[in-house]
Amino acid sequence: MTREIEAPNGDDTGPAVLSARDLSHAFSAGARRLPVIERISFDVASESWLTFLGPSGCGKTTLLRILAGLIQVDVGTVTTRSRLGLPFGTAYLPQSDTLLPWRTALDNAILAQEIAGIRRSESREEARRLFEQFGLGGFESRYPMQLSGGMRQRVAIIRTFLEHRDILLLDEPLGSLDPLTRFSVQDWLLDVWSQLRKSIVLVTHDVEEALVLSDRVHLLSGRPATIRRSIDVGLERPRDRSGHELADQKRALLESLMGGLP
Repeated sequence: MTREIEAPNGDDTGPAVLSARDLSHAFSAGARRLPVIERISFDVASESWLTFLGPSGCGKTTLLRILAGLIQVDVGTVTTRSRLGLPFGTAYLPQSDTLLPWRTALDNAILAQEIAGIRRSESREEARRLFEQFGLGGFESRYPMQLSGGMRQRVAIIRTFLEHRDILLLDEPLGSLDPLTRFSVQDWLLDVWSQLRKSIVLVTHDVEEALVLSDRVHLLSGRPATIRRSIDVGLERPRDRSGHELADQKRALLESLMGGLP
């Protein structure tokens, strides 16, 4: 069950733009029911970055799809302060970039705006500004097959930002990139977020990525996923990947993932 009400205060300072309470969901597996998530509750503060970290197959994508309104949850509520309500206050970026091969990078970026009925000339003008701002100037007329993996992900993320939603739901958007490209896109994504100040919910199985990007990290158990541990990262941005404080937090989270948390 999903309904829209004014949300309570969030995990961090300031009001929560998105709240979830006691979410539980299971999928049908023949005659059986397969529990995927179980009694998950959390808040997303306005303009904050919340990450769900967990092993592959634990239910992270299912959780994001529930927040995006793509799956009707069995039990629990999702509420928002977004001016657009649910699910229209969220923009969902799946794991693959889903760029259409017959459209240019620019026309892929404005796809959501076209669907919304915004004039093509107006959409393209706004998209061109973002292409320049985010290092893709000169690549607007290229097709997806002519772009590197990192460039494709940037186009997909720009498309998500151009939906002008208050809450961005990112499903392991950097998982297919090589380590050096991944670091570069992480830094770029942080720069975008710092300028546009959206609320972001990210799911990943990469511990370092969670700590480099997030204000708060929720560690999920194996399926059915529950929140086993929550940490406030509390480090100044940009963060030193080789710094002692981040390394200590990384070690603690890895121990938890490996079963060190009761």
